[in-house]
Amino acid sequence: MSNKYGLRKRSHQKWFAGLTLLLSFMLVLSGCGAGKDGQGGSSGEGGKVTLKMMHLWPEGSSAQQSKLVTQIIDQYQKDHPNVVIQQEVLENEQYKNKLKVLSASNELPDIGITWAAGFMEPYVKGGLFTPMDDLLNGSKLKDKFVPGTTEAYALNGKTYALPIELNITPIYYNKAIFQKYNLKVPATFDEFKQVVKTLTDHGVAPIALGNKDRWTGSLWYMYLADRIAGNETLKKAIDGSGSFDDPGLIQAASEVQTLVDMNAFNKGFNGLSNDEGKSEFMNDKAAMYLMATWELPNFTTNPAIPQAFKDQIGFFKFPMVAGGKGNENSWVGGPGVGLFVSENSKVKEEAKAFVEYFVVKWGEQSVTQAGVIPATKVDTSKENLPKLYVDLLNGLNQASSITLFADVQMKPNAAQVHLNMIQALFGKAVTPQQFADQHKAAIEKGN
Repeated sequence: MSNKYGLRKRSHQKWFAGLTLLLSFMLVLSGCGAGKDGQGGSSGEGGKVTLKMMHLWPEGSSAQQSKLVTQIIDQYQKDHPNVVIQQEVLENEQYKNKLKVLSASNELPDIGITWAAGFMEPYVKGGLFTPMDDLLNGSKLKDKFVPGTTEAYALNGKTYALPIELNITPIYYNKAIFQKYNLKVPATFDEFKQVVKTLTDHGVAPIALGNKDRWTGSLWYMYLADRIAGNETLKKAIDGSGSFDDPGLIQAASEVQTLVDMNAFNKGFNGLSNDEGKSEFMNDKAAMYLMATWELPNFTTNPAIPQAFKDQIGFFKFPMVAGGKGNENSWVGGPGVGLFVSENSKVKEEAKAFVEYFVVKWGEQSVTQAGVIPATKVDTSKENLPKLYVDLLNGLNQASSITLFADVQMKPNAAQVHLNMIQALFGKAVTPQQFADQHKAAIEKGN
């Protein structure tokens, strides 16, 4: 699904579209009942405006992003003395759950974080997110985004959120551990398995994984599916025009279980959160960690991480599988999170003005201050950037394709089946064929 979304540059018949949205919104309200003490902001006395923003960068696990958000908010409040912005911060899974709860009672924050495609669809269909095309086509943001990023947030010709991140997913590795055991960066999956074997023989956990969150394990399956069956086969299985029954996709599921049998992952991985799994890598206990480039701050700019550790982190592309149809420059990733404005917000125009400001400032500052790759265009020649960052940015520029995370592509119910099946696959609770059958049935249901 990467970069295949149709982007409409103009919003035709805005008045009619606005009226339709208003009517559908009123229907949603009459069905749900809007809470009196809603999450939305308000215009208070003396023209003071309070905006509520909910995001997923806690100070502990996302220090650089958290600092940057606060910095942008502080500056905006200084420039706009009539605006007060209140932050609510939750970690990834808690955030997703809270968003569901708040949407059910029409109490979304004025500004929040969303993922693209299938994740966003029910919120858009429920009339909960407001269109952002006026910002996208406005003087401050027009032509500022990397091609193929905003399309992932478009539905029925309208854009409902503005992306602030762009991610690819490398395998980070600890050079010191590799050196200690005379290991070379693997170019093939057979070489990769040899690396795994050498590390387990020496009592070192080869791969850090926290699969309680399930999407973390999905990254391993997706890459194996991509390298064996090719990204088109995987994409078609996800959108229903192909099938998870494809022999290459079944082989990918089988290879996941081969890695489990080889003790490739840290102990207890299926019961650990991503943060708990990641700590194995951060504490030199595991040699490798497969995760998107939103982790780059921890290996480049985060002052809380010792420089000695940052200096020993490298990355490599997911290895090629012998006889596979994949391309080594094919990545799993895509636009990261985006900002939405609640259709139900009582201060919608003020919220949109802040989102526009936020996207511009994030684009200007996230590279040097947070080590994050933004969805807006970056001129790296003007910045003195860490080598790891530049190398990954080059990897992104050379990508032959970027396949959007499976659970983001899928509709909500199918995504849940996918995530549950990932955990079952890693836990050896299902066979590769059962894994395929469950996916097939979920995709066919179409919800």
